[in-house]
Amino acid sequence: MNQAHRVVILGGGFGGLAAARSLRNVPVQVTLVDRRNFHLFQPLLYQAATGWLSPANITSTLRAILKRQENARVLLGEVESIDTERRCVLLDGGVAEIAYDTLIVATGSRPFYFGNESWQAIAPGLKTIEDATTIRSRIFVAFEAAERENDPAKIPGLLTFAIVGGGPTGVELAGALGEIAHDTLKHDFRNIDPSKTRILLLEGGERVLPTYPAELSTKAAASLEKLGVTVRVKALVSDIRPDVLVVKRDEEFENIPCRTVIWAAGVQASPLGKAIAKSTGASVDRAGRITVGPDLTIAGHPEIFVIGDLATYVHDTGNPLPGVAPVALQQGKYVGRVISRRIKTKPIEKFHYRDRGNMAIVGHASAVAEMGRLRFSGYFAWLAWLFVHLINLIEFQNKILVLVQWGWYYFSRNRAARLITGGTTLKRDPGEAATNDRLRKHG
Repeated sequence: MNQAHRVVILGGGFGGLAAARSLRNVPVQVTLVDRRNFHLFQPLLYQAATGWLSPANITSTLRAILKRQENARVLLGEVESIDTERRCVLLDGGVAEIAYDTLIVATGSRPFYFGNESWQAIAPGLKTIEDATTIRSRIFVAFEAAERENDPAKIPGLLTFAIVGGGPTGVELAGALGEIAHDTLKHDFRNIDPSKTRILLLEGGERVLPTYPAELSTKAAASLEKLGVTVRVKALVSDIRPDVLVVKRDEEFENIPCRTVIWAAGVQASPLGKAIAKSTGASVDRAGRITVGPDLTIAGHPEIFVIGDLATYVHDTGNPLPGVAPVALQQGKYVGRVISRRIKTKPIEKFHYRDRGNMAIVGHASAVAEMGRLRFSGYFAWLAWLFVHLINLIEFQNKILVLVQWGWYYFSRNRAARLITGGTTLKRDPGEAATNDRLRKHG
């Protein structure tokens, strides 16, 4: 009896999971490997970071998702390396290995600090559940610290929040912070006025949402201003210290007293990308993403597919596809079709991305959307944003939980998940707290 074709998928994000599910009726053995036991719905991660949703609302365990797919198994593990000659994946320091006939690499990306990695402890990015809970704690700790501060001169710095990066994540975070300050916490404190909170959205380019049409960028900026957000474009961060943010604009430097900084300025490929490139000879771009062919494989290695944020695909327009969930989803489904057609020895067409538009929520009942030639904003764009994200949640129970939370917030303006968790205290600055927390974990 011939052994089934072995497909190993690294990463349980949008791309990896889409690939696994698309192979349910194909005569292959699928092994999905991830260092987490759950799939994270990243487009709603900012809502977990701002207390709107609980992390459990936007996660689904991989085993539960694939439990009815008999040709698939899930393994929890950290990928150590890939032996392309022997065609096997080494896990957890080499203590285990998994052989493959076809390998799909979809390990995603991480925040990119442009060579200033020391900033990460002070200005966390938003890519994981841990990032979301860390940011959530820092946001609400800042208000608590201001409430008990006896020196009036220090309160403005405690109530200053800066988001670095004016893409969709930065815009959505800034809008959420504006709502927290002006609505959610409006009556919660006695010694401070949360409405006096200063929220800065810093974008190095000429406008926020730079990949969107200019008219939508303008409308998004106007909506943010109504929420009390100060939008600064052509603003480059030159240094981040525990209580001071240094910003350069027009050759002038400004020191901004600031307790809380959130990084949304860029991403880079996961470290596995460079390891694969070294063993296969594949080329990588400045962000560490692997250049793939028209069928999403590495040149000279038709058995290795690279998809999602880890891949650079330029075969339609000459420009790389954006690192967004729809790209990863379509690539995952495409790879599943390619594997099926290979087994049946049928011809294969190149991957083609179907751009169905972009959306970004700006605040309560406000969003901007681009769908083909249709561009709109405001309430109807907000409804479209809610609908698209709701139907794309993986499990039915997540859809119900998120819908209930959204409905509750719409009428009450109350964020139910305003928990301060972890080792954050009011005595330490964010950088020192993060450093000490890492020392406790690894010491």
